[in-house]
Amino acid sequence: MPQMKRTFVLDTNVILHDSTCIYQFDEHDIVIPITVIEELDRFKKGKEILNCNAREFLRSLDDLTGHHIFNGGVPIGEGKGKISVHLESSFHEKLKANFNHTQADHRILNAAYHIAVEKGFDQAVMVTKDVNLRMKAKSIGLTAENYRSDHVQNPSELYKGRSIIENVDGTLIDLLYQTPYEIPLSELSLEASPRANEFLILRNGRKSALGVYNIGAETVQRIENHSCFGIRPRNAEQSFALSALLDRNVPLVTMSGKAGTGKTLLALAAALETKRYFRQIFVARPVVPLSNKDLGYLPGDVNSKLDPYMQPLYDNLSVIQNQLSSDNARSKRIKELIEEEKIVITPLSYIRGRSIVKAYFIVDEAQNLTPHEVKTIITRAGEGTKVVFTGDIFQIDHPYLDSNSNGLSFLIEKMKGERLYAHINLEKGERSELSDLATRLL
Repeated sequence: MPQMKRTFVLDTNVILHDSTCIYQFDEHDIVIPITVIEELDRFKKGKEILNCNAREFLRSLDDLTGHHIFNGGVPIGEGKGKISVHLESSFHEKLKANFNHTQADHRILNAAYHIAVEKGFDQAVMVTKDVNLRMKAKSIGLTAENYRSDHVQNPSELYKGRSIIENVDGTLIDLLYQTPYEIPLSELSLEASPRANEFLILRNGRKSALGVYNIGAETVQRIENHSCFGIRPRNAEQSFALSALLDRNVPLVTMSGKAGTGKTLLALAAALETKRYFRQIFVARPVVPLSNKDLGYLPGDVNSKLDPYMQPLYDNLSVIQNQLSSDNARSKRIKELIEEEKIVITPLSYIRGRSIVKAYFIVDEAQNLTPHEVKTIITRAGEGTKVVFTGDIFQIDHPYLDSNSNGLSFLIEKMKGERLYAHINLEKGERSELSDLATRLL
């Protein structure tokens, strides 16, 4: 039975989340309330990715319409529905008593209600990432949905990047400690092959070894503990992380895990260790204001406003420096790299537009990025660039993202098994015993 054609009314936050969202609704029609166009006009100026998304969407809409007017809608493309703009309507009688018509959200809600009255309440759907607006819509009988084209089904079951193999023949484990420090995968007699660059813990009684699956050679290669600028791995997961971070054949790495597991510290240490292969080290993070306060609420100039957001990155760099004596050549080299801008610590928005060629690019707090933003960053990676995303998918500061919809979760789910990609989930906290206790219990 053919699917009933529906009309989707989009909120502003959906477009700011994904500028290509209108192409994700198959054959269904899309309506953009005029209030959304007005809000996008306010967002189109600025350097943040959401500002870029606003501009890209408006350009796309202009290209679609061309010389046509919106009467009856404009076709989006082959196999797609039509898009139209809904002009302001008088506030519906059912909404007047409960909603303030001066609020943009309520005007969008009013537009959706008028469309539902016209098309039928079973055919009109409001799409918004604002949970409060969804509840308001449902309270007046409207169907309301979250934008889910890029959602992960179950974040707790995300790919962790490693597997434990028990009861491995002891002679095979012994072979991993002998030249050439690898064994054929076929020798393990596994029911299913590991994914590309998946890390393995091989066990047999008291014997164990850490390895990684090389999909090209179809071998399991032993992983050694590496020391990077005085930073040594404290557990198997950190050993896996450093292995991926140092591997020049793997240009894309993600590390997930709770606070205190060493994600950012390991990434910085690996970047410094491999600096000779790269022109520059970029360390960036998205700026998500706390308590929904814009940066303008903070005192001082732009550098003073941004400093609180960048300070954790400097703190991690200080940890590395503290592992080395002040007169150590490597400690002095870190200072030189900062002074020469070979190490650049900056908000992510300041990276946009720059050429990312032969760079070690670390994106911290990546769980506060949308899938579209993550894609934008990766597609800017030029020849010889390594991109590392770190974050905790359960610690979201972005008002319209959650553990299902954030860019880091999406990236892990989509990239698992790719030859150019490696991932590791860090579970054991190493910041302090107290920090680990608080993370587990509070």
